[in-house]
Amino acid sequence: MTTVLITGANRGIGLELARQYQQRDASVIAVCRSAGDELPALDVRIIDGIDVADADSIARLAADLGDTVIDILVNNAGILRGDDMAGADPEDMLDQYRINAIGPLLVTRALAGNLRKGSRVGLVTSRVGSIADNGSGGNYGYRASKAAANMIGMNLHHDLKGRGIAVAMLHPGFVATGMTRGNGIPASDAAAGLIERLDELDLDSSGGFWHANGEQLPW
Repeated sequence: MTTVLITGANRGIGLELARQYQQRDASVIAVCRSAGDELPALDVRIIDGIDVADADSIARLAADLGDTVIDILVNNAGILRGDDMAGADPEDMLDQYRINAIGPLLVTRALAGNLRKGSRVGLVTSRVGSIADNGSGGNYGYRASKAAANMIGMNLHHDLKGRGIAVAMLHPGFVATGMTRGNGIPASDAAAGLIERLDELDLDSSGGFWHANGEQLPW
């Protein structure tokens, strides 16, 4: 049985990933700060009280998992605090950086011993972190945090490829979640696309930046 660990699994894309992997008979480990109302209804293992930006919290996660083997690690937890040049707040920017960029590093590093040859690691980043694709500006903190997440993902690719572990940076699309105030495509569609990309991920495609629809994105 495939074991999948998903951060930020209590809502939005993370909740849909947990639901769809569970429907595929995977063993799902749903990690979140608070389980909420919908996640407990799924037949998955829940580890709550975890803040991906806090090293002590991540250490508790690793201790809870023990020697559990993880086949697919999905770093999905993230936040968005919209801003513009005039309103960009340094503390808001740092919060986004800690969760969106440093979080995947802390989680992947802490759980590296749970990964084995053939494991796959996905970072749910965003095409707004692409410098080449930035045609509108705005969202200084969010864009910068996602660009940093892409770089961290590429570093993880280099560090893990020698162990036979593949890493991908994944853009889910513009998804209707609380983060986007309900605008965009259904989270179920985004999750299905992300799962397809993770199904395809191997050492040959490791280090790539992909849209959930299969399009390779520019840096």
